[in-house]
Amino acid sequence: MRRRPARRHLIASALATALLLPLAACGSGPGSGGSASPAGGSAGPGGGKRLTVLAAASLTDVFEDIGAAYEQQHTGTDVVFSFAGSQELAAQVRQGVPADVLVTADTPTMDRLAGETGEPVVIARNRLAIATAKGNPQRITGLKDLARKDLKVVLAAPEVPAGRYSRQILDKAGVDVRPVSEEPNVRSVLSKVQLGEADAGLVYVTDAASARGAVDTVAVPDAQNAVASYPAAPLDSARDGEAARGFVDWLRSPRARALLTAAGFEAP
Repeated sequence: MRRRPARRHLIASALATALLLPLAACGSGPGSGGSASPAGGSAGPGGGKRLTVLAAASLTDVFEDIGAAYEQQHTGTDVVFSFAGSQELAAQVRQGVPADVLVTADTPTMDRLAGETGEPVVIARNRLAIATAKGNPQRITGLKDLARKDLKVVLAAPEVPAGRYSRQILDKAGVDVRPVSEEPNVRSVLSKVQLGEADAGLVYVTDAASARGAVDTVAVPDAQNAVASYPAAPLDSARDGEAARGFVDWLRSPRARALLTAAGFEAP
């Protein structure tokens, strides 16, 4: 999938979001004068509607495409994203950070927010893969190699969905991995491998693909793998509940599904 010129977005921690740093509308370019609104579903640049979506970090690239497509079909609506680990997003919701829609990388995190969201729907699924340095210089062939003492392996932290999935598949395979670091989200794992700070890491298939050749990928067989589900739900605190529900519904539309598939996500 061809990458369009980057739009500004915020990969936020709970603290940064709580401080209400300005977020740029999904379709706005550099220099846009859009200002942060006091709550999701409020007025965007030029008086239009603004939807704020809290989304799992592994959705960063595809949701920029999805946001642009949604704006094209919904004139006057600006979609603003805040990307972070699912556990951070849940903390933001509990802290009352203004937002309209939540999309996590697992169902347990969403389920724990049952009193603060509408009915969640799964919009996509994903699987894990081993990301290695470009060219795979350590000749990693599968999960068993990650236990090698000469390798620097990085994983997402246990409280992160990708971290839980990683440990599930490693435990199932009987592989004992001592990671050199535990990252707050899966994109940080990918970054460590890209920067040469780790020899390998477990990431989602879609994250490895997003690196566009900057890392190599070693597939994990389905029998050893875990399937990640991505539920989306409108937040009860959304200023415009109808718009929030409409965006969640649209995430299951043929256009959104095509974009998710092109990015390597599986259908729900």
